[in-house]
Amino acid sequence: MIHEIFPVGPLQCNCSVIGDEATREAMVIDPGDDIEDILALIAKHQLHVKHIVITHAHIDHVGGAMKLRAATGAPILLNQNDYSLLKMLDMQAAWCGMASPGKVEIDQPLAPADTVKAGSLVANVIHTPGHTEGSVCLYFPLQQKLIAGDTLFAGSIGRTDLPGGSFDKIIDSLREKVLALPDETVVVPGHGPLTTIGEERESNPFLQK
Repeated sequence: MIHEIFPVGPLQCNCSVIGDEATREAMVIDPGDDIEDILALIAKHQLHVKHIVITHAHIDHVGGAMKLRAATGAPILLNQNDYSLLKMLDMQAAWCGMASPGKVEIDQPLAPADTVKAGSLVANVIHTPGHTEGSVCLYFPLQQKLIAGDTLFAGSIGRTDLPGGSFDKIIDSLREKVLALPDETVVVPGHGPLTTIGEERESNPFLQK
């Protein structure tokens, strides 16, 4: 597995470029900004982007999706419960002091229990409402890797005070779905350093019973 993780945009969202080393098929997760840098990495590894996956519809995660679609032709995937947030991108831009990306069009909804594939790489879609209604995580079972969006961070969880947020829902999502994964699972949060399920199970203050 090729996996490049790098922070993009003023809010330093962790964007993931994930590719199959044999077929060079790839997916890009949360291309929030800095699309030229993303395209440079795609070219460096000679990848063909099959999917643009958005973990949730906050501007720092979805802001560059249309530019990346224009450059690669890959479809944009998002859980339909976040479509209403896409209509608020101008408002989100104002909150963050960022330029609005304009209208973002979704090509394919991401439903719970869907899979997203690039070559031999398979990610299971886990619907984890709480940070937003349509938040999802992507779990690669063979690689034991979780792209967590803003649901889980090292030592913390996603904020729930924005439109569509619910503290009760994010705690349920984490305890019922995310913590069901193996302790060795490497977690790539939407912002900040990597962690593991085991580390968060033991020490994350929000996950202690």
